[in-house]
Amino acid sequence: MVTTFDGAARQLGIHTREHIRRTADSYDPDGDVNLTGFAGSLSVFALTVTAGALALRLTGRELPERFALTDVLLGGIATHKLSRLVSKASVTSPLRAPFTTFEGPAGSSEHEESPRDDSRLRHTAGELLTCPFCLAPWIGTAYVAGLATAPRVARAWAATFAVTAISDSLQHGYARLRQD
Repeated sequence: MVTTFDGAARQLGIHTREHIRRTADSYDPDGDVNLTGFAGSLSVFALTVTAGALALRLTGRELPERFALTDVLLGGIATHKLSRLVSKASVTSPLRAPFTTFEGPAGSSEHEESPRDDSRLRHTAGELLTCPFCLAPWIGTAYVAGLATAPRVARAWAATFAVTAISDSLQHGYARLRQD
């Protein structure tokens, strides 16, 4: 019979912080990969998705059986734009500043930043907030949840950012044409 939380966690295959640290040491002896922080991020994501699914169930709502291709394409473009805006744009740098250090301009009104190293939590948040690829699943999940709970609002949000992404592409194309 299991009498401790750690024992129960091990039986369920849940990794304790010490186990994650030992795994990180053998996986990445130089300490270049933030496995503990990533495990925390994954846990928060999983808990958020689970809470959202539970909330849907408790309110009697369900996810659609399938999604229209137009919703997927619109959401994909919008997710790309918002993840880029949050992770790189100059205008959103105040949101990232507590977790990042400014490295320099990256062009197209974007910043190059690195995660702060003064605390593990700030570093992990900084890694998430400077990576559009890392933010996209969070944003995409929120969009899909929005389609289930408030589809008109979700589509309006997606249309706004999709239009902005298309506009950005046209701005870059125009600038290139002007250079020739």
